Amino acid sequence: MAVQISPSILNSDFARLADEVAAISPAADWVHVDVMDNHFVPNLTLGLPVVESLLKVSELPLDCHLMIQDPDRWAPAYAEAGAKSVTFHIEAAAAPIRLARNLRAAGARAGMALKPATAIEPYEDLLPELDMVLIMSVEPGFGGQKFLESVLPKVRRTREAIARHGGQIWLQMDGGVSAETIERCADAGADVFVAGSAVYAAEDRDRAVRELRAMAEKATSDASWACAH
Repeated sequence: MAVQISPSILNSDFARLADEVAAISPAADWVHVDVMDNHFVPNLTLGLPVVESLLKVSELPLDCHLMIQDPDRWAPAYAEAGAKSVTFHIEAAAAPIRLARNLRAAGARAGMALKPATAIEPYEDLLPELDMVLIMSVEPGFGGQKFLESVLPKVRRTREAIARHGGQIWLQMDGGVSAETIERCADAGADVFVAGSAVYAAEDRDRAVRELRAMAEKATSDASWACAH
């Protein structure tokens, strides 16, 4: 399983988004775009027009995390615009299987996000329809929150569920991922890491991405779940 780093532009300077995206290329694998609608979460960030603009200037593929109501209606447009990964919240989706299939049909990887208190077990049967599971390690809505250790057992259970289904499904962690927490996330089973302030607050963002990757790769190489593959 290859470690991937997806820096979140939620912590960047929105007045200079093109430059802020360029600042993480080519060290990162993705640009993580947090879309918030002030309904599903109590914050308003950016939407489809900004994503369409970023697609024109980004050398990296866009990883769109939709913290919005009614993703069944709105999410496919992000895939149709060219985002290569589109993640919806299971708590907001009315027909998640149909939505995941629509995202894949539009050319994107289909991701399912879980809030910290949402268990994976009721949704395990959806795994064959998905390319990624995103586990929130903070409550969605704001950057810079403290990492919730309580989600790590869920990460382990999700990795076990993925192994049972045998698919090549990525397991992404989002929220409070930093040099202090990324090794525990990787040991628990995550292989894709969203880092916001850990990258954008660093003086050398390229170096910050490389250091996070190295830490995650070492932890993954020693992890029991990775050795089983």
